[in-house]
Amino acid sequence: MSLARGLNGDLPIRSTDRVDDAVGGARARIDSIDLLRGLVMVVMALDHTRDFFGAGGLNPRDVTDPALFLTRWITHLCAPTFILLAGVSAYLYGTRGRSTGELSRFLLVRGLWLILIELTVVRLGWRFNFTLDFFVFQVIWVLGASMVALAALVYLPRWAIASVGIAMIAGHNLLDGIHAQSFGSAAWLWNFLHQPALVKTQSGGIFPLYSLVPWIGVMAAGYALGPVMQLKREVRSSLLMRLGVAIAVGFVLLRTTNIYGDPAAWAAQEGWLATALSFLNCEKYPPSLLFLSMTLGPTLMLLAAFERRAPLRNGDWIVAFGRVPLFYYVAHIYLIHLLAVLYAGAAHGDAAFLFTGFPLQKPSSYGLSLYGIYVVWAVVVVALYPLCRWFAQLKQSRREWWWSYL
Repeated sequence: MSLARGLNGDLPIRSTDRVDDAVGGARARIDSIDLLRGLVMVVMALDHTRDFFGAGGLNPRDVTDPALFLTRWITHLCAPTFILLAGVSAYLYGTRGRSTGELSRFLLVRGLWLILIELTVVRLGWRFNFTLDFFVFQVIWVLGASMVALAALVYLPRWAIASVGIAMIAGHNLLDGIHAQSFGSAAWLWNFLHQPALVKTQSGGIFPLYSLVPWIGVMAAGYALGPVMQLKREVRSSLLMRLGVAIAVGFVLLRTTNIYGDPAAWAAQEGWLATALSFLNCEKYPPSLLFLSMTLGPTLMLLAAFERRAPLRNGDWIVAFGRVPLFYYVAHIYLIHLLAVLYAGAAHGDAAFLFTGFPLQKPSSYGLSLYGIYVVWAVVVVALYPLCRWFAQLKQSRREWWWSYL
């Protein structure tokens, strides 16, 4: 089954495959979505722990250091999964007795709210200072901006939304040869759309690390995939697995050719492991077609596997994270940063660099081993669990409209 076929609605679905009301109507959440979202958020905390506690930079890609490379690589699943599932959830939200206009307004307001959160609460968590000289537009920003775009796209037929998503994901590498400088004074706009780079301002600068294309396409693809989640469990599990395998196989075949799909070709290295890592070393900023194929294929296979699980108990700890993603994201940034301040002060006698901005300018002697980073990560996850479980229960018990924006 091709990706296009799966998202454009040309699936061999019989009326008997449709889900009953217990799952598609009255039920508020689908456990497999919360489980997958919770899993990638736990993994995300590993990447951010490495950011604050590691000696190296933000995006290590040295194929001769397998442990560090794979620690970074596994976290590549996070942003594509998070944004794809946001698109799926948007579709499901709109099927619960809401008009297209109501769904569009919700996406618009929530998207703008997320952008505001990125530039205020999240920014403070990363920087621990109130200076307004430098802004980094990261995953919460692009999640919000993609929702704003989806607020307009939802008025289109599903096949058209799917076509937009597929075109952005599969075709945006054709734009790699276009550079921001060619747009003159409007160069900053291209930086936000497709070419992440520092945009200097009078007071400092802004850095759109997560550019809009193709992330809008990932969310649109998730929205187009939404109806699959309304099928019976065994049917949707089968479809998701077949689609995920097709995408993963497509990644391997296309990557092997070195013809298209990523700005950097893979190359044979001295050892087989380094060669394999070179094969997996795809570009995230912006995410190439091969990067998204490499991550979204396994994402769909994981979702299919989770569909085959027995219904989850209320106490499933990973699900607790998946049900409060924004709360978890904000809390884990503040906690990791605070722990880094305590560590730097105790081990080095100076934590000033942790208040000067982000990316961090780390002293040459700073940093834990990779083993130490994993230990801190485990501490962070364990510490956040009771807080997130409490908030998830609180959110589930409340009925005020504004809780849906948290």
